[in-house]
Amino acid sequence: MPRVSELLVNGSRRRIDVDPDRTLLSVLRDDLDLTGTKFGCGEGQCAACTVLIDGVATKSCLAKVGTVGAKSVVTIEGLAPEGKLHPMQQAFLDADALQCGYCTPGMILGAVALLKRTPHPSEAEISSGMNGHICRCGTYPRVVSAIRAAAEKGGRA
Repeated sequence: MPRVSELLVNGSRRRIDVDPDRTLLSVLRDDLDLTGTKFGCGEGQCAACTVLIDGVATKSCLAKVGTVGAKSVVTIEGLAPEGKLHPMQQAFLDADALQCGYCTPGMILGAVALLKRTPHPSEAEISSGMNGHICRCGTYPRVVSAIRAAAEKGGRA
């Protein structure tokens, strides 16, 4: 398989020269210096590495960069262009939906994808939609509150 020479990340075409079998997570962090995407378990179980690929929440530790092609990748850095927070980021801050913050980028991107699919989710739909996002600090009730608040304000991407 040929090497990957370009990715569309956060609205910009980025030149790279990487093996297609590398994970998207490693390319984002190590080659593009986008360290907001976190390495958690490395096995797709915790969702700390979640990014959006064409608007779909994707665990970047499992995605091979060679499968991304011309698809649009959005990381947590891409949600706040020019320093203006995305409504979901603001909702997480307002609800104090983080403690250590390690899982927060993945949770926020997962929540953005959830609201794209279901603009006004019930609490059960939020719980189901965020299933798999692990927060060791246990902020789940505040995460649900943040997502509900963002949905009420039209916090879709």
